[in-house]
Amino acid sequence: MDTRARPAISGRIGALRRKLVEAGLDGYVVPRFDEHQGEYCAPHDNRLAFVSGFTGSAGVAIVMRDRAAIFVDGRYQVQVRDEVDLETFAIEHFYDAPLKDWLRTNLRKGERVGFNAMLLPSTWDADCGQSVAEAGGVWTPVDEDLVDAIWTDQPEKPLGKIMAFPVAYSGESVADKKRRIAAMLAEQGADVLIEAQPDNISWFLNVRGRDVAFNPMPHSFLIFDRHGKTEWLVDHRKLPNDLSGFELDDVAIAEPGRLLARVKAMTAGRTALIDPGFAPSAAAHATRAAGGTVQLARSPITLAKMHKNATELAGFRDCHRLDGAAWIRFFAWLEQNAAERDASGRPVSELEAEDRILAYRQMDECFVEPSFRSISAAGGHAAMCHYAATNESSAPIRTGGVYLLDSGGQYLTGTTDATRTTAIGPVSDEIRRAYTAVLKGLISMVTLKFPKGTYGHQLDAFARRPLWDLGLDYDHGTGHGVGHFLSVHEQPQRFDRRVNAIELTPGMVTTIEPGYYKAGAYGIRIENQVEVVDDGDGFFSFRSLTLVPIDMRLAEVELLTPAERRWVDAYHRRVVQEVDSMLDSESLSWLADRTVPIAG
Repeated sequence: MDTRARPAISGRIGALRRKLVEAGLDGYVVPRFDEHQGEYCAPHDNRLAFVSGFTGSAGVAIVMRDRAAIFVDGRYQVQVRDEVDLETFAIEHFYDAPLKDWLRTNLRKGERVGFNAMLLPSTWDADCGQSVAEAGGVWTPVDEDLVDAIWTDQPEKPLGKIMAFPVAYSGESVADKKRRIAAMLAEQGADVLIEAQPDNISWFLNVRGRDVAFNPMPHSFLIFDRHGKTEWLVDHRKLPNDLSGFELDDVAIAEPGRLLARVKAMTAGRTALIDPGFAPSAAAHATRAAGGTVQLARSPITLAKMHKNATELAGFRDCHRLDGAAWIRFFAWLEQNAAERDASGRPVSELEAEDRILAYRQMDECFVEPSFRSISAAGGHAAMCHYAATNESSAPIRTGGVYLLDSGGQYLTGTTDATRTTAIGPVSDEIRRAYTAVLKGLISMVTLKFPKGTYGHQLDAFARRPLWDLGLDYDHGTGHGVGHFLSVHEQPQRFDRRVNAIELTPGMVTTIEPGYYKAGAYGIRIENQVEVVDDGDGFFSFRSLTLVPIDMRLAEVELLTPAERRWVDAYHRRVVQEVDSMLDSESLSWLADRTVPIAG
């Protein structure tokens, strides 16, 4: 951790521990979650960063009176050690040694652990509560968030403006979506849906917003019953005075602070469906307090939204052509400048490269904002899966070193996410072998044909097999779902070693992104966004949406099979066919050089 930050973090931990004593608690859970349990949160809600210094997008801490631990997944195992005080926090793995296990094995009998029920979903509430009980402790919600109580300069809640999202882009009216979701609720035996996920609500109401960077959706809550009654709990200051372009005629609008009161009013004597992983457990407690029944199940909006309609899929294909052109312009610029500037002592920096690809995306009026903070990573920084360059850390892109760029855009027609790894000049044989294995893993997955009824976890090993053959692996999932001008990380569809009981079906959009990372030395990842398509014979396959050349200079081409070489050539031909009309002469020249056939 930066030694300059240590006193501030130490002071906050001390203040939080004094609050524990005042509240009669021995420990307090500080999640990365906000009230919507999403991946990204507004500065107002980043309590974990305030308390610990950790800035990653997933994690949770437990602060006891005399000890503390922070839990992060494999993407952040390097980063967390750079950002937190290791004398204060023990580092634990988010999945392999989760918080609930820590509570069971580390809590002392009689210790009281507090939590904010608006920040933890029902699964966490139940699992941690059970673990605390098994340890002989007490698990108790608090009335006031203890971190907020010590955060004297906490930023205000966001007030990003909300805009209507026309059916010309969404492909389905709000009225039709209401009918679909009402039918799904009835089928599941539920009367009311309590929805907290901003992307689900935005999809359902055909709106978009600007509350959190990279996420074009407003923070709000939704209560919807199977008879069509709809209440949208959203700060009215985000809405324009003129709502004529919206589809909100039959939608009652209330302030979000009334959520629990409205839950009680709408669920008394009724069955409320609440997503166990993506809604605050406070909503379930309020339902039970009102005499209602809680049905913990995945939101029907999540299940409807994951299948893109024809308009949405056409939009995805369109925005990937635009995005591919931006990538190609970027790489043409990088190769024209990086080696020469490195030799002259003025190397291109990670931040400069990040700004440059953003500028190329901004050339198109359909572009809105990045879909996440670009991972512009040179050398050892590329070994940190979710590295973000700063003014202090921004490294030069040097000749002979690996450069990884993971970047995407939010367009009115869709959301993009791609990764390419390149190098300015020759690299070592070790890097070439690892790069070739990652490429073979990508090809193995992208070219799969699989039967109806297949799950993502059943395919994950296809991407890892070439790396496993070398005794290598990567500590992250192989792919995630992508929303339509919504969240770049959309659940529930994914590729991972963890079991995920969601069938892969046509209309889903996901990424495929194998990688390899050697701490402190280099990182490699190649990522394509794909759609699931129906082959018409009971089998499905993937069609690449990403249109960015793969740098074959880093690959040991002789290790690729004839079929793999043919796939690379066919993919590159398609890139050229779909993007070349949007490029200038210098970019076209670069594209021609990088798509020379390799099949022989």
